[in-house]
Amino acid sequence: MTRTLGLIVNPIAGMGGAVGLHGTDGADTLDEARRRGARPLTADRARRALAQADATNLQFVSIPGRMGGDVLSGLGIECEYCVDEVRDITSGEDTQRAAHALRDAGCDLILFAGGDGTAYDVVRGVGPHFPIVGIPSGVKMRSGVFAASPEAAGLIAHEFLVSERRLVASAEVLDVAGDPRNEQFLGMATVPRVRGRRVSGAKVSTSSGSRAEFEALCEAVAHELQEGVLYLFGPGSTTRQVLTHLGIVATPLGVDAVANGQLLGADLSEDEILSMMTRFNQTKLVLGVVGGQGFLLGRGNQQLSTRVLRQLGPEDLLIVSGATKLFALDPSVLWVDVDGGVPRHCLTYHRVRVAPRRSVVMRVAIPS
Repeated sequence: MTRTLGLIVNPIAGMGGAVGLHGTDGADTLDEARRRGARPLTADRARRALAQADATNLQFVSIPGRMGGDVLSGLGIECEYCVDEVRDITSGEDTQRAAHALRDAGCDLILFAGGDGTAYDVVRGVGPHFPIVGIPSGVKMRSGVFAASPEAAGLIAHEFLVSERRLVASAEVLDVAGDPRNEQFLGMATVPRVRGRRVSGAKVSTSSGSRAEFEALCEAVAHELQEGVLYLFGPGSTTRQVLTHLGIVATPLGVDAVANGQLLGADLSEDEILSMMTRFNQTKLVLGVVGGQGFLLGRGNQQLSTRVLRQLGPEDLLIVSGATKLFALDPSVLWVDVDGGVPRHCLTYHRVRVAPRRSVVMRVAIPS
């Protein structure tokens, strides 16, 4: 029996990440992202996913143009369309209608490229019991419907469709706006459950141990910062608490720059980070870990791009996390998912500070 895969590409998802925005929801945000020089990402990531699927054994149904058809035709894959046309500038309503049409067209699974907002729109279009899997292409991707990488999404989709026994699991759809502490539960979705490969799971808030231990760790890191060095602080509760011990109010979802105990720049874009790095002889990057997922780079911190990472050495990466959060990861690996390739010095073993005088060595790798 031939299986049918539906494809949806949100052409504007993730554009705001590298330019210091935290999504592209709304026309005004999209306009600002374009003004700052943002470029589309989802088509490339969709192509990476589809390269893992054996098109000879599958039928494809999609949406004309940038919502999927262009990607498939560019790969030489024939497909049917379930709608006649779409607008030049798409919206969440377009995604909902597309997902509904793909379901009614008889698709066995919908593969979509986007972020948390796209995931919510897809679920609204198909309901909580229709299987979907996300190609991670947004800014934050806290929901449990995304594969760990575009390649993993393609493999999961293909293995699910060709399997004689198609197993599924439930996953949460989450989103956050303005402050990572204001995480919203939007509903449930159904995702493939393929042995040996799985979606990355929802971002979860894991205990960092006792509050006193966590505070001692953050205070120690704050007091150890060196004079004359530029420190880039990624988003997250741990890095935010380090800055609190310096008397600095961190940007909840952004990247901040600090030197000599002073805030030099808040909520910086990729270009602003690169410009600021030219003013210092040394730059260090302070990162936390996404609880439950293990992501270090590529989830909510796309400003820290390949161009930024190439300016750093292996000793310039300072990772801070509660030990409980690390020990809860399965597998015990920290992940990076950065467009444009990951510098070799990032893909090795790194020390993670878990207490004032204690570190744990963790492997950093690309999910596959």
